[in-house]
Amino acid sequence: MSTAIYPGSFDPVTLGHLNIIKRAAACFDKLIVCVMINSKKQGMFTPEERVELLRRSTERFPNVEVDYSNELLADYAKERRAHVVVKGLRAVSDFEQEVQMAVINKKLNPKLETMFLASSEKYTYLSSTIVKEMARYGADLAEFVPREIVDDVNRRMGEMQGKEG
Repeated sequence: MSTAIYPGSFDPVTLGHLNIIKRAAACFDKLIVCVMINSKKQGMFTPEERVELLRRSTERFPNVEVDYSNELLADYAKERRAHVVVKGLRAVSDFEQEVQMAVINKKLNPKLETMFLASSEKYTYLSSTIVKEMARYGADLAEFVPREIVDDVNRRMGEMQGKEG
């Protein structure tokens, strides 16, 4: 059975992420979408909430499992017997950092390969950071995040703004 991991912070999951999930799920018997912590980013949702939002957003894909890890990706992949990491690339600027991470992961886990999927042109501009900024100003998020979680993102942004005020 071929198993791949699609890691990310997914804070929140976007339609761009969902596009990569759909395409990667078609390439493998099992795709583990793994919420990981990016220490450089301030989280809108807790890791547990992100897992729940991802589960609701991906339940139509029978071979997709959602998980959380706070360990190194190379170690997590060994534990899960996954030999491929899937990474989405929006622009050339993503490539340099992602290649660096792929090389490091390969050094830590020589059996681990990284597969890059180019973002669908429809989503090349889209990121979780942009979604959070749009939510801050009350923009309609229907074309940017899965419909299953639009209300969750808006509600959380309202809570966060209430604390700021």
